[in-house]
Amino acid sequence: MEFLLYIAAGAGVGFIVGITGIGGGALMTPLLLLFGFPPQIAVGTDLMYAGITKAGGAYSHHRQKHVRWSVVKLLAIGSIPAALLTGLTLKTVFQHPEQYALLLRNALGVMLLLTALSILFRNRIQKLTSGIGSSPLARFRPHATLLMGVLLGVFVTLSSVGAGAIGTAILMLLYPAMRSAHVVGTDIAHAVPLTLCAGLMHMVLGNVDFLLLGALLVGSLPAIHFGSHISRKVPESLLKTVLASLLMALGAKYAFF
Repeated sequence: MEFLLYIAAGAGVGFIVGITGIGGGALMTPLLLLFGFPPQIAVGTDLMYAGITKAGGAYSHHRQKHVRWSVVKLLAIGSIPAALLTGLTLKTVFQHPEQYALLLRNALGVMLLLTALSILFRNRIQKLTSGIGSSPLARFRPHATLLMGVLLGVFVTLSSVGAGAIGTAILMLLYPAMRSAHVVGTDIAHAVPLTLCAGLMHMVLGNVDFLLLGALLVGSLPAIHFGSHISRKVPESLLKTVLASLLMALGAKYAFF
């Protein structure tokens, strides 16, 4: 029965991701915590789940030439070493996963709050940056991109959240002239190696439940496909507002309580 419940959970999250495009980590990790999984198992398993489910989307965007690989490279130069060092730090500083469970929980709360804000203010960010040919940060853009990659690498490894909505917001701010499709494609292309690398570090730490991962994938992969096909028939703006409010409440819970 539990296996069927996890399949249903994967289907539910996958369906919402297919409709809204909101990253599964922001939804899946809190759901796994509600199911009673320890923070380290929820984060580690969700990172592997995210890497696998995003791979198909990255390939699709690559075929449509929506990926700015030069930007992906800059982000990855910062994020991949940061993810490896964060995982290595967890392994060397703490003797047992339970000792850093609260750290992961608090990091999750902070990233959920930032994700909720990114969702709520995404349209404003787009309007703010639309029509701007060059950013005031243009001179420092490569360095700023690398720095943002480092921050994403650290916090995605600690929380499994942020590679999607927050990564998109960062790209819109740093690259205001980039088309929306290229922002999404570039963000997804970067999210795949980041989440897989962070997930592998958690696998080394023993924080991945492979039975749970299999159940989530069985439910979510067809549901994502189905959700994407009916997305035009669903009031996306209303659903995003509800989800952002939910993530805000969950973020406050995990960050402060």
